[in-house]
Amino acid sequence: MTKQNVLRQITEQTGLDPQLIRSIMEAYFEVVKTAVSQGETVYVRSFGSFGPKQRAAKLARNITQNTALRIEAHTIPYFKPSAEFFDQVRAQTVGIEAEKGPKNKTKKGL
Repeated sequence: MTKQNVLRQITEQTGLDPQLIRSIMEAYFEVVKTAVSQGETVYVRSFGSFGPKQRAAKLARNITQNTALRIEAHTIPYFKPSAEFFDQVRAQTVGIEAEKGPKNKTKKGL
């Protein structure tokens, strides 16, 4: 699903002007990006939280050149879904897997 699909669904559900919805969505994304880039965590009740996560410095390997390289400590953004959101997705996934039937884990033709 793209941002355009989300915009279309919100327009259909609310009947509001698509340009108004687009500007609200863009403003929301900008507020979240700014807050996270400044080290803040944004909590959205019953949805989840966005925040910065610190990564420690580490040694990595370039396997094509067989050399070690140092990756400096850095910050990355993260999203953590709320328990309610997590449970809703998990319930939907279980329903989808039940419709597909059990997965066959054996390799055929070998």
